[in-house]
Formats: sequence, structure tokens, C-alpha cells
Amino acid sequence: MIGFVNVVGDGGAHAFVLDTVVAPSCRGQGVGAALIAAAVDGARRAECEWLHVDFEDHLRPFYYDACGFRRTAAGLISL
Repeated sequence: MIGFVNVVGDGGAHAFVLDTVVAPSCRGQGVGAALIAAAVDGARRAECEWLHVDFEDHLRPFYYDACGFRRTAAGLISL
């Protein structure tokens, strides 16, 4: 296995990307972007209206540039 991504739905309009992981030796080859593309396709087929993702700052170029997510306002509570 060289990578995986989890997608969780709320049973309605929203799905969430969790834990996108690609083996270090396979990074930079489009594997992660292909995983996200599959997640987007799966969420569409499940008739979700939105796919959300949270990430650390250093992953901005991946999610925004390589995967097509757009910037949105969000809230966060540290637990």
C-alpha cells in the first residue's frame, strides 16, 4: 500500500476528508492528488453536496493548488 484517504459523511450533504497519507517514497508523484480525486468522486456518487478538509499550514499548496479545494471561513475549538 502506498497511500490511503478516509472520507466520513454526516448522512446528509457533508463529507469530510481525514488522514490523507502517502508513503514518503511515493510523495510528489500525484498519488495524494489521485486519492483526493477518488474521494471527491465517491462523495459525489454518495450525493454529498460538500467535501470538507482540515489541514496544517504546510499542506495548503497540496489541498488548494493540487486538489482544488477553496479557502473558506471556519471555526475551531481546541480541546
